Amino acid sequence: MKPLNLLLAFALMSASIATSYGEMKESTYGKMPDGKEVKIFTLTNKNGMEAKVTEYGAILVSVTAPDKDGNFADVTHGYDTLEGWLTNTSYFGATVGRFGNRIADGKFTLDGKEYTLVTNNDPGGIPCALHGGTVGFDKVLWSGEGFEKEGERGVKLTYVSADGEEGYPGELTVEVTYTLTDNNELVWEAKATTKAPTVLNIVHHSYWNLSGDPTTSINDHMLTLFADEYLPTNAGLIPTGDKAAVADTPMDFTKPTAIGDRVEDDFEALKLGGGYDHAWVLNETADGDLWNAAKVKDPETGRVLEISTNQPAVQFYGGNFLDGTATGKGGVAYQHRTALCLETENFPDAPNHPEFPSAVLRPGETYYHKMVHTFSAE
Repeated sequence: MKPLNLLLAFALMSASIATSYGEMKESTYGKMPDGKEVKIFTLTNKNGMEAKVTEYGAILVSVTAPDKDGNFADVTHGYDTLEGWLTNTSYFGATVGRFGNRIADGKFTLDGKEYTLVTNNDPGGIPCALHGGTVGFDKVLWSGEGFEKEGERGVKLTYVSADGEEGYPGELTVEVTYTLTDNNELVWEAKATTKAPTVLNIVHHSYWNLSGDPTTSINDHMLTLFADEYLPTNAGLIPTGDKAAVADTPMDFTKPTAIGDRVEDDFEALKLGGGYDHAWVLNETADGDLWNAAKVKDPETGRVLEISTNQPAVQFYGGNFLDGTATGKGGVAYQHRTALCLETENFPDAPNHPEFPSAVLRPGETYYHKMVHTFSAE
């Protein structure tokens, strides 16, 4: 065999080995406006699945998953470059905090003291603090470190949030980890400790379209939510404090149902949210330390995404506010309902509802949120 052919054969063998066993690669993604370097981590498992994570915003940049015929495609909305992510106002792929979802009027009381947050959202003309404020966790530079273990590759990202950042009390040290396993699981975990009492609800906010075609609607996706109740809201999409049964309403996804089947029904919750944008209260279906949260399937490609978590709720958002103004990967303008979010979390506005699960974190305690995305095809 000629030397050139030997080199080619060796290169092909090396590529095959990398694919067979998976790998973690680290590279420079770009620079922040202040000149700081931003890294991106590419995680590949032995089956060829790939996840990319950047230090900016602890953002999941992309996920490629196979369909029923073994064809891989990116199933997330987002941007091709760091410059694009710097314009991200839709929270594509982001780690959001300190408090994901909404806090009414941007105010809460903790240990007898009232705190005022930045109000950066006003659905129905009612102001609230959304996803951590003007400069939340999704808009800061984290410090990333890749790792490889038997059957998994990942990246650990850390950030220290100063006392008073966006109005929240207590210096907070946060660690977010993404792990891609050889079982086609993408595990997102958030841990945090604080130096003073604070409130916390760190949330992962990827937008999914399992067809792999970001120009198509997700209304044909079949969704199951493992929840018999949801949280009704006021016009500002703030929970009223009540829980409502999903039975005999368009909010019932206890059996696989096409997302678009009832989204335009004359139902108050859908009218207020412009579609689906609510928290479902998860049934206590514990499997070890996790609860089943959601399952979604694209009937055309057969791709399936299942989500489990240790949190009490999942926010299902049907992409109602996508309107073509965000131009993302490949120059695609993301249109109405071309992606969905499934955000496991504590209840929205929990600091203002004593009847909700507590969102308070105190010194000596560790906040822990685990979310497992399992991909398959059928």
